[in-house]
Amino acid sequence: MVTTALWVRMEAKPGKEKDVEAFLLGGRPLVMEEPATIAWFGVKIGPSSYAIFDVFPNDAGRQAHLSGKVAAALMAQAAELFSQPPSIEKIDVLASKMPG
Repeated sequence: MVTTALWVRMEAKPGKEKDVEAFLLGGRPLVMEEPATIAWFGVKIGPSSYAIFDVFPNDAGRQAHLSGKVAAALMAQAAELFSQPPSIEKIDVLASKMPG
């Protein structure tokens, strides 16, 4: 069961779209190492707009993810890749359907 989530919105700098996509693809193996990250999605919402949506069983799992390798890499590359700092929203999951 998931109860908490993150919605991280990112806007790529002009010409950095492929780099953002590569970052998101490269983040998947790091997230696979996080047992409390139940689901993780890197998505493209528009020509230069991207987001990460991920869900957790509780706030402790969400906090562990925010302290993890993907979050550190995101913040380390933010100035190079994004036209503004990523917008990180902590959200509560009211209903879900998960496999299994």
